Amino acid sequence: MKIAILSAAAALVLCAGSAGAQSFDGSTTILCLDVSGKNLPPTCHSGTASRLEKREDICTCPMGGDRVTISVCPEGVKPPAESAAYEKARHAAVTKGSLVGQTYEGKPMCVIGRNREGY
Repeated sequence: MKIAILSAAAALVLCAGSAGAQSFDGSTTILCLDVSGKNLPPTCHSGTASRLEKREDICTCPMGGDRVTISVCPEGVKPPAESAAYEKARHAAVTKGSLVGQTYEGKPMCVIGRNREGY
């Protein structure tokens, strides 16, 4: 009986771990937002461990905050400037852990990709 319970618990832990890994196609990344909408720095690593493949695919929020998916700004597009009003709007715009597709004053809520040159 105990073995069956431990086996079931192990299976749940493994499923939760794989669900927590983010699928990365280069169009989104992760922000860590506190309750006011302030951006806390995430820690992101590449799961491929390759010098050629620099995509980030595992991001955590070690300093706290909610883990939120956000779009990476396309070439030539700058994200909205950080301000108290933007932080408040950003926090209010989070839907199911995502800011993908949200806008602020007509600009997309996005971030410059961490691996883009010049960042």
